[in-house]
Amino acid sequence: MSQKIDRFTPIFAIAAAAELAEMHPQTLRQYDRIGLVSPKRTSGNTRRYSLHDVDQLREVARLSAEGLSLEGIRRVLELEDEVRGLRARVRELERALAEETLNRPERRVFAAGQAGEIITMRRGSRLRRSAEVVVWRPDDG
Repeated sequence: MSQKIDRFTPIFAIAAAAELAEMHPQTLRQYDRIGLVSPKRTSGNTRRYSLHDVDQLREVARLSAEGLSLEGIRRVLELEDEVRGLRARVRELERALAEETLNRPERRVFAAGQAGEIITMRRGSRLRRSAEVVVWRPDDG
């Protein structure tokens, strides 16, 4: 049975990951304890690092050398993961929109009116613009 290996596949033991990241294995254990880099575990509970984990360890070292605290580094990594997730979601929505546009070329997605209402548009028509600024606040009831 062949298994696909990608950058998230946990394949490196702690010694190999430490060497690749140019760190001491004890540093990797500490980062795992505080949640900076969390490798997968085998059934025997040994750590296994992926190429993604090694890249994150290098990023931790870089940010640490720039003077960030470990808590600051944790927050930066968390935000970078969130941005990656949001970018993936945007790509997914762009693909869905493109597919919908191709499958139903006679329809527009929507246009927003001055009061924030959705207006159905015919293909090729344009909405008259206004100089008025409308702020949409979804929590206003």
